[in-house]
Amino acid sequence: MNRTGLFIALALWLVIGVVFGLYPELDLKLASLFFDPQTKTFPLKLNDWAGFARDAAMWVAWAFVLPSLVALVVKMIRPDRPLMVSGRAIVFLLATIILSAGILTNLTFKTYWGRPRPVVVTEFAGDQQFVPWWDPRGGCARNCSFFSGEGATAFWTLAPAALAPPPWRPLAYAAAVVFGALTSALRMAFGGHFFTDVSIAGLVTFVVIWFAYALIYRWPRTRFSDEAVDAALTRLNMPAYRLRQRLFGRKTGPEPSV
Repeated sequence: MNRTGLFIALALWLVIGVVFGLYPELDLKLASLFFDPQTKTFPLKLNDWAGFARDAAMWVAWAFVLPSLVALVVKMIRPDRPLMVSGRAIVFLLATIILSAGILTNLTFKTYWGRPRPVVVTEFAGDQQFVPWWDPRGGCARNCSFFSGEGATAFWTLAPAALAPPPWRPLAYAAAVVFGALTSALRMAFGGHFFTDVSIAGLVTFVVIWFAYALIYRWPRTRFSDEAVDAALTRLNMPAYRLRQRLFGRKTGPEPSV
């Protein structure tokens, strides 16, 4: 998560955006690699093993989120106990996946950017007109193609990779990139997304992770400690905990005499 990585990501974003903006037919050519004109379908989407791999990829990604979610819930229930997971890791992982795979993807672009998916455009036996990545005026009404939510979720594994021990971090980054690329290729093979949908999803996710890491861990003016997160969650949840203790806690003191 250094500046070189950010510059590379922004450069790729610019190159992909310009090239596929000037030559949008490249998206169609790449999608056609997975299309069977005889059956007029994307055959891999009918394969059970491919479908399982698609689901498994999302399970893997969310498995990295689960410890932080569990630790947060436990802290809400028992704020008198220390966090089970690093406080900064909880903030970093939850904030980045919510922003990249949730707000930016599903609640913003996929809702208001009407680009149709490959499987429904006329070039692949559908009934909607293809539009380039930069054009939000497509015929898709909901859950549209740009940009890929599953691609963003898969590439989000760069976030836990950033928290790996330094000697293992390059390998973790490489594994996250390969995982994101394979998951994205599978979405293209299903006819669910164009190349620009998945590539820009990965780049957007990386930029979100880069800035979140800098804010939480690197920049002196904004970084904070695990202890500060723990203390903040304790203050936030302690009133409800004390109320539950008064309402449902066992009474203490000497037993009444008979």
